[in-house]
This record gives sequence, structure tokens and C-alpha cells, in this order.
Amino acid sequence: MKSRLSLFAAGLAIFAFAQSARAEDSAPAAPSSGFKSLFNGKDLTGWDGLEGFWTVKDGVISGSETKEHAAPQTFLIYKEPFSDFELHYKYRFTTPAGNSGVQFRSKVLDPKQHRVGGYQADCDAGLGYDGSIYDEASVAGGRGTMSNRGEKTTWDPAGKRHNEPLDKSAGDFRKFVNKNGEWNDVSLVANGNHVVYSINGHVMTDLTDESSKAQKEGVIGLQLHAGFVMEIQYKDIEIKELK
Repeated sequence: MKSRLSLFAAGLAIFAFAQSARAEDSAPAAPSSGFKSLFNGKDLTGWDGLEGFWTVKDGVISGSETKEHAAPQTFLIYKEPFSDFELHYKYRFTTPAGNSGVQFRSKVLDPKQHRVGGYQADCDAGLGYDGSIYDEASVAGGRGTMSNRGEKTTWDPAGKRHNEPLDKSAGDFRKFVNKNGEWNDVSLVANGNHVVYSINGHVMTDLTDESSKAQKEGVIGLQLHAGFVMEIQYKDIEIKELK
């Protein structure tokens, strides 16, 4: 009887731990000092997206598509524009394939499709692009990947690119990005012409854009990339405007 009671007690302890972990995982974090939350953890208030592709469950924004229910190139758009800011958020992929990213200082190109273009803090399920900044839809001058993971990049006033290596290689920085199913913690700072993209406490790329195509202000958006069977999740989205 004693051994059965011990096993029962151990089972209850494991169940309680699992329930606690699940609650902690789903509960939205309180905003940091000086920050305001962009996501209330309950619904998509303040956001606008293509119906049928974005949901909220257990304190998490989920963007998903299937082979039968494929998405166009679409975004969940926060309706208020921002210029200089520090943005914090967490993201994870729950599928082996997928591509996403957080748009910032971006323009709405197609309101019906909820498509935007501009700077993007890139990420993907294969860990190939996490930590790089991309020019989505060529809004920032058709410059593709504007700064790679592991590099400090400056675009001068003439539109010429200058790269310097950071203290680690792109491959070394990749090791700091968590695998599918695990949350990644992002800090994205855009201040004047300077942008710093950090994941899990590590500066992945440092961009200075002095070109005439530099984006000064615009919306924030979460990407659901066309052409994948995928799910991307975001939570704990908060921002502090820099004066």
C-alpha cells in the first residue's frame, strides 16, 4: 500500500508540475517598466489580419496555413505606426517548415490581402534567417537581406553597402537560436537610422541605414509566408517608444 501511495503522490506531483508549466507558458507576461503591451493575451484587439489564418489561444497569437487552406503573402498588422522604439516579443515555430518575421517601419501595400512591405526582423523554421533584417516587398529600395546574421552593416548615403563581422560567425550565432517548439526572446531597437536585432540576449545583426531609401516610420506586422504548411506563434509583444 505504501508503494502505491508513493506512486500516486508522485503522479499528482508530476501532474501539478505539468499544469503549472502549461499555465506559465500560456499566461501573458506583464509589460516591462516603461513599455506598453501590444497584445492583451486574449484576442486580436488592435490588430488586423486576413480572416481564417490568425487565432489566439492560451495567450498566444498563432498564424497557420495548411496545404488545403493556403495563405497568400499576408500579415497580422498592428494598426498604430511607430518610428523610434524598443520592441520585445517571443516567437516559436511548431512545424518543421515555415518562414515568418516581424515587420517594422513598414507600409501597407494591399489592405485587402493585409500585405505590408519594409524592414523585417526575419526568422524561419530552418534557423537560416533568424537574426537577419530583410527588405520585404522591396519597399526599402529592393535591397534583399539588408544585414546578415553575424554582421554589422552600414548602407551609406550613396546606397553602397559596407559589412563588418561581429564577434562571432553566423553559424556560431545560430547556436543561440532555439529549436522548433521552444520560445525565442527578441529585442528589436530602431533608433534613428540604427537598428539592432537581438535574440535570446545576443546581438545577431547591427544595421545602420543612411541611404535615401531608409524607412523612418510605419506599422508593425507579423508575417505568415505564402507557400508553406506551417504554424508560427508570437506572444509577450511590448514596445517602448524612444523620444
